[in-house]
Amino acid sequence: MTVMPVGAVGISPFASTLPPTSPVDTTFTGTDLTSGTNFGELVSQGLKQLEALQSRADDLAVLAATGKLTDVHDYTIAATEAAMATQLTVALRNKALEAFNEIMRMPA
Repeated sequence: MTVMPVGAVGISPFASTLPPTSPVDTTFTGTDLTSGTNFGELVSQGLKQLEALQSRADDLAVLAATGKLTDVHDYTIAATEAAMATQLTVALRNKALEAFNEIMRMPA
């Protein structure tokens, strides 16, 4: 049985089907974990990607509402991606908060 390191999987929770012209970098190869990037920078990067996904969904919603969007499914996909990324972010925040509270309950 071959064991692959976690970073080799290359799956990002913020992975999307945005076109290549999108300013959002959705690739995560795991190299950030070994190159000295600290946790705070990773969180900041993830939040920036979330913000970009939400911004793209908002822009497409305006285009759809004004009738300038030729493929409405693009908006549907972008809105779903933004919603899923938001749900993942909230779940991660909740788990981090639970872990923090558990640590704080430990006797000194």
